[in-house]
Amino acid sequence: MSEPRLKGRLALITGASRGIGRAVARRYAAEGAKLLLMARTVGALEELDDEIRAAGGESSVLIPHDMHKHDELDHLGHSLYEKYGKLDILVGNAASLGPLSPLGHISPKVWDDTFSLNVTANYRLIRSLDPLLKQSDAGRAIFVTTGPTPRAYWGLYKATKSALETMVQVYAAENRNTTVCANLVNPGAVRTHMREKAFPGEDPMTLPAPEDITEVFVQLAESSCEMNGEILQAQ
Repeated sequence: MSEPRLKGRLALITGASRGIGRAVARRYAAEGAKLLLMARTVGALEELDDEIRAAGGESSVLIPHDMHKHDELDHLGHSLYEKYGKLDILVGNAASLGPLSPLGHISPKVWDDTFSLNVTANYRLIRSLDPLLKQSDAGRAIFVTTGPTPRAYWGLYKATKSALETMVQVYAAENRNTTVCANLVNPGAVRTHMREKAFPGEDPMTLPAPEDITEVFVQLAESSCEMNGEILQAQ
């Protein structure tokens, strides 16, 4: 039997309570990682932890948090440093679709709120956790994005993901001579709540489940992975 690929690695996953984040958490647990799971809903995190332990994984650390509360993200790095001294893997998965509508119909508040979660919260995570990733012998940061093609009525979501991609690739370039690698994953069409909201007439059973696309997240999290600044397709 092969050795778990993430054995002993400490991984923080945002948006862990459902969809891709939940699937990645389960896969990382199966690969031997120690998990820090972040999401807004305590009950969903507890259910996930129960599933992981029932499958033979160790108990996770649950971090109930609304990522719009940026100041608390600033304190996260210090708290984790005091307890663990490092972070091996960061998966920035939490995001909001926002309204699918003409740009001129989107209110400034909704625009700001969507950028707050999809872009600014990830910047604050990088700012807070970069020192911990550098304490790892192989810090790995992985963020979830989407396809680059502009699409009518998707202006807000696409704008946030374009900003995220640029930010992560700049972060990767800044870490070219360190042990930290930062990359992005485009999961494609996956059976998630966000996809259902965006395409309500689509048959979800024609799409791969989140569990089917987790391999790329494991590859990018491994200490042997040397990719940096890349956008990988999950399928």
